[in-house]
Amino acid sequence: MSSYKPPYTISNKILTTSNDIVALLTELKHIKKELNTPKLRKKNRIKSITGTLQIEGNSFSEEKVTNVINGKTVLGTMREIEEVKGAIAAYDYLENYDYKKEKDLLLAHKFLMENLLNNAGAYRHSNVGIGGADGVTHVAPPPNMVPQLMRELFDWLKNTDDNLLIVSCVFHYEFEFIHPFNDGNGRSGRLWQSVILNKYNKLFSAIPIESVVRDNQEMYYKALEDAGSIGESTPFIEFMLDIILKTLEKVKKENVPLNVPKNVPLKRLDAILELIAKNRSITILELSLQLKVAEKTIKRDITKLKNDGILMRVGSLKSGHWEIVDEN
Repeated sequence: MSSYKPPYTISNKILTTSNDIVALLTELKHIKKELNTPKLRKKNRIKSITGTLQIEGNSFSEEKVTNVINGKTVLGTMREIEEVKGAIAAYDYLENYDYKKEKDLLLAHKFLMENLLNNAGAYRHSNVGIGGADGVTHVAPPPNMVPQLMRELFDWLKNTDDNLLIVSCVFHYEFEFIHPFNDGNGRSGRLWQSVILNKYNKLFSAIPIESVVRDNQEMYYKALEDAGSIGESTPFIEFMLDIILKTLEKVKKENVPLNVPKNVPLKRLDAILELIAKNRSITILELSLQLKVAEKTIKRDITKLKNDGILMRVGSLKSGHWEIVDEN
């Protein structure tokens, strides 16, 4: 086993943003059913595919990507069409990859680039440089070092105890630094971060982080460059965690369920879960006092959260505690 550990520092910003993400994921638990409808999952998967390809210069819109998925004829270059088909295949398999297995990453690259590269699914055998506004901004390690570097990166991935939110960002940066393939490194790195995030919380399989990265593309590349300049991934972790938080906030705003009963306001359910996350022994009375509603209202809300499989009681009301159900 390799003792390699990618260099990064857990800054206050990383801790704060991570905590905000955890809190927001807790809030989103009660709309998981709405996020997991086939129609919405397809819509968000299309956003992910369109976003990650547009970062690489593909001009296809969400409408065109949808048409390719539905088998319709679309106007575009053969390369753009094959890029879309490859991304569709790679993302369709997202929940089946094992994020710790290097062979699965190679499989993902093969899906992405099968009709675009002769050596899709295999590491490069030539030198590559990464260009920016001022020319080449990063010369990747020589090809003979790539297999060892990737092996060490996956050894770390298998054995690290760090939070997977942070781990996903670190892997993304280290992967782009190594740049192990002749082409398709950007979309492969973004895909694998989504694979790791999906392991952390299944909600991420339906959340289009790539589309928000696309909307902040200049900052994305700057974060990569800033991390390269100081020799550790901290600036990139901070940036990507902020992107994840923004994506979740956007998802929450766009997917507030229409069928929530009037007597169970969504914000109050959020507040109850937040208070329980901070104090698992909190009482019905304490919840009612803090939220300024009657105890019977809190009891009704608790019943809904229990029925939805979001909350459970461990032990008695007097001496037990609440558990927010982990559905990962």
